[in-house]
Amino acid sequence: MDAPLHEPSLYAVKAIAILDNDGERLLSKYYDDTFPSSKEQRVFEKNLFNKTHRANAEIIMLEGVTCVYRSNVDLFFYVMGGSHENELILVSVLNCLYDSISQMLRKNVEKRMLLDHLDAVMLAVDEIIDGGIILEADPNAVVSRIALRMDDVPLTEQTVAQVLQSAKEQIKWSLLK
Repeated sequence: MDAPLHEPSLYAVKAIAILDNDGERLLSKYYDDTFPSSKEQRVFEKNLFNKTHRANAEIIMLEGVTCVYRSNVDLFFYVMGGSHENELILVSVLNCLYDSISQMLRKNVEKRMLLDHLDAVMLAVDEIIDGGIILEADPNAVVSRIALRMDDVPLTEQTVAQVLQSAKEQIKWSLLK
């Protein structure tokens, strides 16, 4: 007998998570109700970390969820989809997330730098996925959009250092003309 075919869906991603080397959540975003409460999400993340932190694989099926992951220094990046989701699509999202963060942090992808730039990392996640639908898989496009958003911060919300830097840039360009 043939297995039943599943309808294709735009909702490819169930969740994204970034954990530290102790399995603690630094950033996670869930797009459906597979794990409805924060407690269930944390239990799943802890279980996922315990299964993957020593493994050299890139994919795992856990509790009916397909998880692709990647580690770097003291961070673990996870992208999760349904049990019938195409792993290559999930890997492309994972690579886009990792490469975008790597470009933003100037290849210094570690916990301290990620926490210092958490706002930009959250923007990257939002640029890549919206409500479980993959919007972008090109890290260069993600980084350029984030740079545009970061430049458009209203003057009242900028720090003094940002205002001074902006003023220096404007003076430099006016003198070079």
